[in-house]
Amino acid sequence: MALMPKRVKHRKSQRGRIKGKAQRGNRVVFGDYGLQALQGGWIKATTIESGRIAAQQYIRGEGRLYIRVFPHKSVTSRPLETRMGKGKGEPDHWVAVVREGTILFELNGVTEQQAKLCFARLAHKMPVRVRMVRRRPA
Repeated sequence: MALMPKRVKHRKSQRGRIKGKAQRGNRVVFGDYGLQALQGGWIKATTIESGRIAAQQYIRGEGRLYIRVFPHKSVTSRPLETRMGKGKGEPDHWVAVVREGTILFELNGVTEQQAKLCFARLAHKMPVRVRMVRRRPA
């Protein structure tokens, strides 16, 4: 089941634009290793879910996976072959708005080699370029 908010203030949102680097959510906090976005973009709820499944299948219960992004934004679409006018389309799917530097996923309780392989599988599914980062010493 793909992620989506329980309720929102407005059903339809404007597109907006993604500028600058992430001010928050750009450090590894919960795990030892993180997957960091190197460019901004939208990540669909189904993409986040497919990444979660790929990572869970790889770590097989010996580590813990943390998902650091949530799809709050609705994306609308009009039916195919519809004439212009008649307003904005209905909400089609949900996306997480990701800025450059945002940590998308974190892993805990696995070796660095396992984390590298797991994040390599995740990186193939992501629509933005990503890299693996280590937790900074406190």
